[in-house]
Amino acid sequence: MTKDSSPAFAHGPSTLKVGDHSVRRLGFGAMRLPGKDVWGPPADPGNARNVVRRAVDLGVQLIDTSWYYGPHVANPIIAEAIHPYPADVLIATKLGGKRTPDKGWAPFNRPEELRQGCEHDLRELRRDCIELVHLRFIANDVPFLETLDTLIQLRAEGKLRHIGLSNVNTAQVKAALQRTPVATVQNFFSITGGSGFLAKATHAEVDEPEDVLDFCTAQGLPFLPFFPLAVGAHAQPQGVLAEVAARQGATPAQVALAWLLARSPMMLPIPGTSSLAHLEENWGARTLRLTAEDLASLNQSTSR
Repeated sequence: MTKDSSPAFAHGPSTLKVGDHSVRRLGFGAMRLPGKDVWGPPADPGNARNVVRRAVDLGVQLIDTSWYYGPHVANPIIAEAIHPYPADVLIATKLGGKRTPDKGWAPFNRPEELRQGCEHDLRELRRDCIELVHLRFIANDVPFLETLDTLIQLRAEGKLRHIGLSNVNTAQVKAALQRTPVATVQNFFSITGGSGFLAKATHAEVDEPEDVLDFCTAQGLPFLPFFPLAVGAHAQPQGVLAEVAARQGATPAQVALAWLLARSPMMLPIPGTSSLAHLEENWGARTLRLTAEDLASLNQSTSR
């Protein structure tokens, strides 16, 4: 199969400028490539590699990953699948977190820890420089701007090219922009919102997700919503999503992704999956044109 030669999007622009790359406005998140609970190797490594290859074949141009997915599982799968990387594919990573032995998630954002994570990504992805690295801010006793300064130093050393932010509020985005160019912002966002999840993840008081998105839209900053399908919850055959899907001849997951694409021209969802069928389904969302009636129903459901 060949890459999609007509990647027209039904809502908003088909591409966005991310760093030095122009990428299609629907990416792929690698979090589901490892085994259950994002821990250990997948049951079928060959299938995981095929999912990555098929994503690129379909036309995905941004793959989001991290050394701590597995940990040390998602990155090697990506490298095994598509290295040397196609020139039009941007591999983005994130630093600032780690996995704990109980399969939990914890901060890993002291300067030496961020450097260690960067070396993991470079080695596992077989890169000398990573094009885009997100600072995943998980609050502890390290101030946000101190963690940002470490990424700025890593960029000066040639270890990374562009800096993105993740798990941040509007004030942090503004503070970062005073210090350095920011290529992207990656926060939890879906049709059901997500501020509670973000507050739990950062151990801090945060804005409503819409506030950060609206600021990014005004600034022309690409916004990458992670968990855009709420870990599969939006694929369920019930509720308003299912009603709109039935009218459209689509699936609830496709409607949820199409709603995101319609929500802001700077939206760049990165749905993840370990299933070839779900990958194809997600990719099909880009051409799903929601009617004014559909959008009104969906928007009303978000305000309940």
